[in-house]
Amino acid sequence: MAKSKKAEKKLEIPKEKLLHMHKLMCDIRNFDEKVNYMVKRGQVPGMTHFSVGEEAANVGAIAALSDGDLITSNHRGHGQTIAMEIDLNEMMAEIMGKATGTCKGKGGSMHIADLDKGNLGANGIVGGGMGMAIGAALTQQMKKTGKIVMCCFGDGAVNEGTFHETMNMASVWKLPVIFYSINNFYGISTPISSVINIDYNYQRACAYGVPGHFIEDGNDLIAVYEKFQELVKYVRDGNGPVLVESLTYRWHGHSTSDPGKYRTKAEVDEWKKKDPIVAYKNYLVGNNLATEEELDEIDRKSMEAVENSVKFAMESPEPTLESAFEDIFAD
Repeated sequence: MAKSKKAEKKLEIPKEKLLHMHKLMCDIRNFDEKVNYMVKRGQVPGMTHFSVGEEAANVGAIAALSDGDLITSNHRGHGQTIAMEIDLNEMMAEIMGKATGTCKGKGGSMHIADLDKGNLGANGIVGGGMGMAIGAALTQQMKKTGKIVMCCFGDGAVNEGTFHETMNMASVWKLPVIFYSINNFYGISTPISSVINIDYNYQRACAYGVPGHFIEDGNDLIAVYEKFQELVKYVRDGNGPVLVESLTYRWHGHSTSDPGKYRTKAEVDEWKKKDPIVAYKNYLVGNNLATEEELDEIDRKSMEAVENSVKFAMESPEPTLESAFEDIFAD
């Protein structure tokens, strides 16, 4: 069967990269589903938010970054964290509050960070990563590192004051930062359409004199990846910030405490038909870029790695009482 020009363009991506992006999406799905299972059995303390359904929006964007580039994340940060290739053992240990976690068990799900991999951290404050992002971007600009920052946030964060302040400052100073709104249509239980008087968040870019970009299908990994390749080059070339938005959908409730009764089963089921992992797998097989056996083996190894991370976390020690007085700042 003849392939479209778009399909031919996609073939330029090396097979190793294509398969690695599939692995990362599998890791996100398998990790979050396992954590969800453990939460329901009382094995995970604290609040947890899942990225199930948003895998392509996360992996496609971060795959376009280079080594040394940075991100800031948000409360729904598992997908971005795993896409930045954090050690799954340490991530699971952190979520379970163990001393071997990325933050020594002191942060939990909403505060995972991995500075060695360029993840400046997730946080539980809506829009909380935006100030961190432009600070990090200013550092890259002043030191002339050639690196950029990606600031990831949900649709609800665009109504926070910090969004407008940081967008304006980044624009005025032409900072190397990508503001990335991952729009899953709901801020907890509030439909985004009921709290903005425009169609989409990216349309706010013009108010700050920066380009606004829109990815209509954030479940299409290749579409996300190709758009972000374009944006990363634009920002790295010294043109200043951009605002980009992708449309996707979270399958689970806002958090583990949210049954999601504000959504109909029909709505959720319709979005599950747009499963980004299934769509990507069909693309790879349909274009003879990988076999089903190869992809199934990647998924199997991913599930094995997740199970190993649980074992590692279970066997890890609890933080000591003395550690409560470590890693703190005092003037």
